[in-house]
Amino acid sequence: MEDISVITAVHHPLRRRIYDYLLLYGASQVTTLARTLHSQVGSISHHLRMLERAGVVERADDPTGDRRTSWWKLARRGLTWSADDFADSPADALLAREAQRQGIRMQIERLQRWHRRHGDPAMAAYDGSNTETTAWASPDELRDLSARLLTTLREWQESIDLDDGQERTPVFFFAHAFPTEP
Repeated sequence: MEDISVITAVHHPLRRRIYDYLLLYGASQVTTLARTLHSQVGSISHHLRMLERAGVVERADDPTGDRRTSWWKLARRGLTWSADDFADSPADALLAREAQRQGIRMQIERLQRWHRRHGDPAMAAYDGSNTETTAWASPDELRDLSARLLTTLREWQESIDLDDGQERTPVFFFAHAFPTEP
């Protein structure tokens, strides 16, 4: 189970963008993060320290050896949690539900941006996917599905050879599985 401090740290909108950038591009300099994410260096530094306190990022050595610059990298990859993990603490449960709402808003916003850009010639070769189904499952079977999806995603990520010369763009995958009614 994730610590609530990790979840609340990552689910701030700018901190989530920092996390995603470092996930995709690896160690980065604060000024590069600020320029890429259209934010002030001081703001990026503040949010990196918040992520550092939660154990999500850590300082990295400057690849050129210049000690005057501030570089950061992820200390861990991926988060898996449920608001139900915090049922024993009403305060933590409240924070987890808000982080969950923030995460869902971010997922929907990204999906909407994709639909707005779908006609963009730079995206013409990409066919975004939509997969959905309804099935019967027990709580254990639903947890098993989540674990299998996570394993499949990690295997898929690790199978991509980023040095093979192909041009790539970041892609976002999200899935939700939950009890429902027809």
